[in-house]
Parts: sequence; C-alpha cells; structure tokens
Amino acid sequence: MSDGTTSGTDVSRRKFLVSSSAIGAAGLAGCTSDGGSNEASGGGGGSSDGESSDDGMNTELLTAEGSSTVYPISNKGASYWNANAPPSDGEYWGSNDESTVPGWSELQTDKNLADYFAGLYGFEETGQRSDPAYNATVSLSHSGTGCKAVRDGLVDIGNSSGPITAELGLSDSEAEEQFVDHVVGRDGQPVVVSSDIYDAGVTQLTGEQVRQIYQDEITNWSEVGGPDQEIFVIGRAEGSGTDTSFRLNMLGGADAPMPGVNSRFGQNQQVAEAVANNDGAIAYMALAFVSDSVQPIAIDFEGTVFEPDKDAENTIFDSAYPLNRDLHMYTKITEDTPSGTDLREGAFLNMFLTDFGQIVFVEQNNYIPLPTKDIEAEAEKLPEQA
Repeated sequence: MSDGTTSGTDVSRRKFLVSSSAIGAAGLAGCTSDGGSNEASGGGGGSSDGESSDDGMNTELLTAEGSSTVYPISNKGASYWNANAPPSDGEYWGSNDESTVPGWSELQTDKNLADYFAGLYGFEETGQRSDPAYNATVSLSHSGTGCKAVRDGLVDIGNSSGPITAELGLSDSEAEEQFVDHVVGRDGQPVVVSSDIYDAGVTQLTGEQVRQIYQDEITNWSEVGGPDQEIFVIGRAEGSGTDTSFRLNMLGGADAPMPGVNSRFGQNQQVAEAVANNDGAIAYMALAFVSDSVQPIAIDFEGTVFEPDKDAENTIFDSAYPLNRDLHMYTKITEDTPSGTDLREGAFLNMFLTDFGQIVFVEQNNYIPLPTKDIEAEAEKLPEQA
C-alpha cells in the first residue's frame, strides 16, 4: 500500500451524545422512493453506462445494495465520492480558511476526493467537482437481499450487518470460496426502549431478561421493575442482518424462535419511528438510529454491565459487548475477478479504510471505527495499487 492510504484511527472517546441528525445521516444525497430504495447516484459525467475510459479502465457505475445498518456508511461514502469535492472545499474534503476535514491532512493530497482514491488504482483524474472517474450508487434493502444481489451478480457490493454465512446458509469454506468479506466498521447493536419506559426507571436489563422478553416469558414491564404495562416487543424483519445478528448473539442461533415479538419492521428507520411512537416499546437496532425518544439501555451480561456511554468502563462501543457486530461490504469472486475485488471496488472500499473514512463515514454515523490492526488486515484484501 502507498503511504498515507490506510492508517489507524485514534478517535477520542467521548460521551454518547445522539442528535436527531443521526437518523437522517443516510440522506446526504438521493431521495427515498415508496419502494424503499434510496440511491446516491450523484451528478456529473462519470462513465456509468458500461463504458471504459480511453486507457481501458472499467468505469462502469459501481453499485451496492443491502443493509439499512450499513447504509448510512455506504451511502454517505457514495455521496462524497460522486461529489468529488476539491481540496479547497473544507467542509466535505480538504481545507479552507474556516475548516479542515478530519483525517484529510494525513492523506497528503492536493487532488479532488474521488480523483485521489481512484488515482491510487490507476484511474485518470478528472479534476472536476461532481465528475469522478466513475459514479457509485447505493440502494437500501436488507442484509439478506444485499447478499443475494451480490451473489447473483446484480450489484458489485452487497452490504450486510450479518455474516453472509447466516444470510445465505453457507458454510465458512463456501463463503470464502465465493466472496470477499470487507469489514468497514462495527456496530454496538443497542437494545432500546421508548421514552416513557426509560423515564419510568427501566434504564438497565439483564441479558437473560431481554431473552425472556423476546421469547414471550416476560410480558409486562412490572416484571423487570417498570410500570404495570404490557411490553410492546418490536423486531426487525426476518432476513435483515440486524435480526440475524441479534438472534445469533442474544438467543444463541440465527433461527432461534422469537414468539414474544408483536411487530416487525424492515428497516432501522422504521424501528426507530415505531419505538418513538409507541408507549411500552422495546427493540433492537443499529446505533446510528437512536435518539432522545429511542433510548439505549445498559445491559448486564453475567455481572458485567455495558453502558451506552463511551466513557464508561464497560460500554456498548467496546468489542467485548456481546451484541457488537461487524459491518460488511461483500464482493464476489468470479472468473473475471479471481481476487474477488476489482479496481473500482478496491478504490471505493479503500476510502473507508483511512482516518478520513473511519471518522467521517463510520464514527460520525455513531458507529465504531476499526482499530489499526483490523484496518491493516482489511487493506490486505484489496487489489494492489497502481
């Protein structure tokens, strides 16, 4: 790897402060359609019609689809990529008299954003805002859908918050033969309750109590120190990575029964709205979507209490938290791409494996940046740079 392209993240630990903008972080570019697809297609003249550049480089539109948990990271990255901001920008890339983008100075570049990362893999720079060498688009669905889409060759990258082995029913060896697993960040998957329950004093549960709620063994908040009120149990749609991960980590298996669930929703955004709008609610979701009306609670796992506070001794932001999970972008191994990752994918994915990418796309979405050793391991999966 060239100097300055991948480096560790040493992000200061701060209080877990959540603003309402977290839920809207996904929408930096693009609009959500009624069908639930949201794309960061960007503007400009990047070749996106199956074309190649004059030097023979593949400049087809880069496509991704899948998890609503990974979506804020992936879509924000695509938005920045398509904008191809110049180094004089200062708000999204580079610096000016008023600001400097976190992590940008470590890259030591005077190029536009996408020009820089694409150039590392041999693509010709355009030097034009909103005109990268190729555009990127991210569609919103589910982890299972994203994994199937990359398997079937419908997209270049399948976004998933659950392992592809569980999503597609593959063994570890089968998955390794067919896909490359690019981990771009982590989520300390919180358990959340509605504000009325949090204000009534239910700010902590044990892991066993959460399990019993979802398996219909505890049905009233009074059984766990709360008000005499039925528990409205919310789950994610089956096939979502958030649901798969929760079952694996909390209930012991991807197919573990959850008879206590009253209602399921397909996306994290919908879960957040349901918790905010229903009294007595409990749910599991991604960190990027919590808010003042969707309160994460502490969980006691066998005597160790994990707090929703980054400064706590044991926090849901730590890898030791039992519901902590990797956030994946999968690419497919084919005859044309035996390494499993082509140059377009490599350039785009490398953007996330920098201080800039980990801060702007991962941490600023309330997710957990990768430690240096993991960033270096992920960089080894990418194609060799030009």
